[in-house]
Amino acid sequence: MLKYFSCLFLATFLFPCIASAQITSPIRDTSKKADTTKKVFTLKTLGFSPIYSATKQDNAAIDTARQFRGTHPLPDSCYYAGEKHLKNIRQLTFEGENAEAYFSPDDKFLTFQAHGTKPGTCDQIYMMPLDGSRVKRISTGAGRTTCSYFLPGDDKILYSSTQAMYGGSCPTEPDFSKGYVWPLYKGYDIYVADTNGKVLRQLTFDTLYYDAESTISPKGDRIVFTSTRSGNIDLFSMKLDGSDLKQLTHEEGYNGGAYYSPDGNEIVYRASRPAGDELKEYRSLLKQGIVKPTTLEIYVMNADGSNKRQVTHLGGASFAPYFMPDGEHIIFSSNYLDPKGRAFDLFTIKKDGTGLERITYGGGFNSFPMFSRDGKTLVFCSNRNGSHPHNTNIFVADWAP
Repeated sequence: MLKYFSCLFLATFLFPCIASAQITSPIRDTSKKADTTKKVFTLKTLGFSPIYSATKQDNAAIDTARQFRGTHPLPDSCYYAGEKHLKNIRQLTFEGENAEAYFSPDDKFLTFQAHGTKPGTCDQIYMMPLDGSRVKRISTGAGRTTCSYFLPGDDKILYSSTQAMYGGSCPTEPDFSKGYVWPLYKGYDIYVADTNGKVLRQLTFDTLYYDAESTISPKGDRIVFTSTRSGNIDLFSMKLDGSDLKQLTHEEGYNGGAYYSPDGNEIVYRASRPAGDELKEYRSLLKQGIVKPTTLEIYVMNADGSNKRQVTHLGGASFAPYFMPDGEHIIFSSNYLDPKGRAFDLFTIKKDGTGLERITYGGGFNSFPMFSRDGKTLVFCSNRNGSHPHNTNIFVADWAP
């Protein structure tokens, strides 16, 4: 799901192998359920959060020797004039599709999603140290996964998966011939695994809603995530055990891709505010479980959902925002400079909407930026130095202020 984007988005089955269960306080879907087949498994009536053991299934089908080769310096030909803030760029992945790489709290590891080049493959979650070595799979291999993020302590990873739906297979992608859209797979639920790949608990349980794009507050107290449980695409927060669910956005349109500020007091996110014919199209597509990311802007709000304000007014699609370590600037991706909407570059802006600066100047698609806590290292994903069109890989760079 990486044809220019990935989390939502990149933007997704039934997973029958259960080892044991532990009592938790998961989010529960209390609405009427659609009929399910015998392949769909839930523990809603038992009140348990299942613990799954790893399977031999591997929907990513990655050629490890080719895709995960360790770190290599970026060739000089793949540096672009104007990229004054990026120094010593290193490429960590090759081949296939690799994206949404995020630092562990100690900045020593990255968690990311990837799949190989074979038809019918889909993303699984992996982790690796910053030198690109010792890559290992964290997700079960079943279903489709997205949006992984380290929990406090460096030894647990949060991610969304459709492993309990669709018989463990990759869900069917939408018809991209009708335009680029993001599928909102109803099978996505949020899981927590340890760094050995053992799924410890499941935080959301439903078969009707998309629950994904989850990240953690630096305070270590709450998760923010995107869900369609409101009938719209909205942001919610909950405690790390899945309890104390709170809806943060209520504005019609897409609201998602949220990250907390370094102090945990604010949230930055992307949103659309369709009107007229665009609103009619949005409502129609949402019923089909898809969204067309034509126009997205960057917003900021308080962590409790109050004091919402629009940061960018660029047009086009701006997404993947992340607070810089100073808590005053935001780095994000946007295609607003490309009339065809195909080229995405990184930009920074102050959270008050001033001081817009372009960071990348080439490479096709540049997105999913995240800084190390000390602000010295930037991880991002790009098509630069790709082995084939739209090949997306993970890069780290020294940040030059």
